[in-house]
Amino acid sequence: MKFIDNILNKVTMYRLVLYCLMGWILVAEVLSFFGILPFRPEALLYSTTVILVVSWITNELFARVFKAQANVESVYITAFILALLISPPGANEYLSILPFVIWAGILAMASKYILAINKKHIFNPAAIAIVITALAINESATWWIGTTSMLPFVIVGGLFITRKIKRFDLVISFLLFALTSTIIGAYGHSDPLTVLRQIFLNSPIIFFALVMLTEPLTTPPDRSRRIVYGAITGLVFGPTIHLGWLYSTPELALCFGNIFSWLMSPKAKYMLTLKSKVKIARDTAEFAFVPDRRVSFKPGQYLEWTLAHSPSDSRGNRRYFTIASSPTEKNLLLGIKFDAKKSSSFKKALAELDEGKTIMAGSLSGNFTLPRNRKKKLCFIAGGIGVTPFRSMIQYMIDSKDYRDAILVYSCKTFDEIAYTDVVHKAKELAGLKTVCTLTDLDHLPTDWSGYKGYVNIEIIIKEVPDYNERVFFISGPHSLIQAVEEVLAGLQVPKSHIKTDYFPGF
Repeated sequence: MKFIDNILNKVTMYRLVLYCLMGWILVAEVLSFFGILPFRPEALLYSTTVILVVSWITNELFARVFKAQANVESVYITAFILALLISPPGANEYLSILPFVIWAGILAMASKYILAINKKHIFNPAAIAIVITALAINESATWWIGTTSMLPFVIVGGLFITRKIKRFDLVISFLLFALTSTIIGAYGHSDPLTVLRQIFLNSPIIFFALVMLTEPLTTPPDRSRRIVYGAITGLVFGPTIHLGWLYSTPELALCFGNIFSWLMSPKAKYMLTLKSKVKIARDTAEFAFVPDRRVSFKPGQYLEWTLAHSPSDSRGNRRYFTIASSPTEKNLLLGIKFDAKKSSSFKKALAELDEGKTIMAGSLSGNFTLPRNRKKKLCFIAGGIGVTPFRSMIQYMIDSKDYRDAILVYSCKTFDEIAYTDVVHKAKELAGLKTVCTLTDLDHLPTDWSGYKGYVNIEIIIKEVPDYNERVFFISGPHSLIQAVEEVLAGLQVPKSHIKTDYFPGF
């Protein structure tokens, strides 16, 4: 799994989804060539191309009308999903299918702008487009991706996506309730084993659960509400569920769930104006933004940041970054580490952003926050720029006088990479924050360095956090550091319930 995670961490969530969708289209082309799927390769190419072109043009028009930053990845993802849901035309259907695929592309893109509140769309674009076309022009999607021949490929890609964004809680909740609803609905008509075989082998439930249901923009941000979201969607997923003449379909079930998710999720998107950028450590800068309205968040939470730039590399124009500022501060702060040789096109564009220019942010999320119980003993373990959520928490503790029994263990490669020393020192004076620092580059240690050397290990924890069995550990930093520290704490038999890690869907 470490090998797989290392691969997944090199690509953003959006690019991973896009690559999986493209891969499934290519697999379908091959299978159709050998007659395994009931359409010709050129028919799938035709419908996919039409949907892509219509979707791209529609999105460009709406983005200009609404003066919004267009996310090209999102356009392609939605278009490929539609291509996997709408059956390619038969030999004499190339013209007759045009109204359906054109309207599906137009409605999917339009829904992101029109069916949106505070710049946040309510429904999964592909799902709502299929719902509207079914009701308005009596054209429905067949969800042909849900066939036995495509199932192995969907499972592999879908599991990669779900592991990347850590949404197994949502998927399991949905599957349990969807299967229960379907089996109960079929009671007396078919035995449970036949129903299970049918729903897994010849229905789109796996693609629906692993790909469409897990879309972050229409998913509640925290675990408990995600589980409820999965349960609600699963309950109405069964084909026997109906309201009068209107029977449930996968797209209807998803849109119904989207309404609950929207009601339970942060809804705002923000336009942030760059006020200043200053160097705070080697290859690390702090960006101060002025939001167009107040951002209500908890210390340790993150936002999805969108910065349009061209050309964009394989990581795209969106990122998840923790808010480094405290809710008590006026400006929104970002602490970003740059690598001159490996920095993405997004980071390069951010580094070149001039004061007065804007960036868009939204999808506030994250459970990496201070516990409600103020008497809980805490231990913050940070690696490099992973200190940003702790900067937010520590500054909040100072400003609100919400002093906690906390220890900060800070690991950096070199001395000049240590950031936010001003906030840490102030917290030490006012709140009694204990700070432990270790440097991992043993070849470039300062001659007068008196701190620890090497990676965070069991000896450091035992010596500096002797009451480790009484503390809640918060770990933030590179994936390798998080894994290593988790292994250290496991060796000390620290319960998993006492370990929280900072997580970014697009990291």
